[in-house]
Amino acid sequence: MATDTQALTDLMVFRKTNAHVGRQISITPANSTNRHLSYGRIILNDAVKSVAFQTANRETGLIVLSGSATVKVEGQDIELTRYDSIYIPRDCAVHLSSNGGVDIAEFSSDVTGRYPLQVVRYAAVAKDPTLKFTAGTPSQQRCVNILLGKNVEAGRLVAGFTVSEPGNWTSWPPHEHAEMLEEMYVYFDMPAPNFGIQFVYQNTDYPELITAVRDGDAVLMPAGYHPNVSVPGHRITFLWAMAAHREKDDRQFGVVNVQPGFGAQGSGLEASRK
Repeated sequence: MATDTQALTDLMVFRKTNAHVGRQISITPANSTNRHLSYGRIILNDAVKSVAFQTANRETGLIVLSGSATVKVEGQDIELTRYDSIYIPRDCAVHLSSNGGVDIAEFSSDVTGRYPLQVVRYAAVAKDPTLKFTAGTPSQQRCVNILLGKNVEAGRLVAGFTVSEPGNWTSWPPHEHAEMLEEMYVYFDMPAPNFGIQFVYQNTDYPELITAVRDGDAVLMPAGYHPNVSVPGHRITFLWAMAAHREKDDRQFGVVNVQPGFGAQGSGLEASRK
């Protein structure tokens, strides 16, 4: 039993995915529980100032976590700064460069359709109350930022980030959406000694996962409820990315099943559905 549990954990938890320079893909369907979603990090500095890659049969979303970069794609030079994002279609050649350094999260998913190149400025997201909003009551309050959601035409990808208040729970009340979407969290901007606790379970008596999470760690949610909590005095900050099982049809944010007994005040994500 312990061996089976550890084997599952090895497919769901990936540590220190930001411990490199250049471009590194840490998670794919080949080494994880994911069916569609892949994740990597592109970190450029004085040692490595540029990278190039092909999207092949995968739509790709890039989210700038710090610094700035120039993305060359489909004949355009696009400047991105912190929390800007870009949706890149399948079958594209991509070149990224940075003079001052940049940290970028890369999410991708296989698709059959080809959707248009789209740039999402965080300044525009911040002005839209259906894309950036505060969710939850005092002990579970957090700020949700949807970067690649209904504002972007895509096949499977949905992505954004959440910032909690210190010591608070997030993804609360516990919810799940496994029939429509697989999901993963990537924790960032959580300098030591900060950490949080992540749960993934279908039955609270026998949780599939309870683990400490720190800056650079990633946790996958193949099924089940997935709340987390930050330690007192510190925030938990994480990227979340989802891939729809049915291309286009299941690509919906905020359609969730709340754990029975916890849904009296709704899911907390209602603002996104307006």
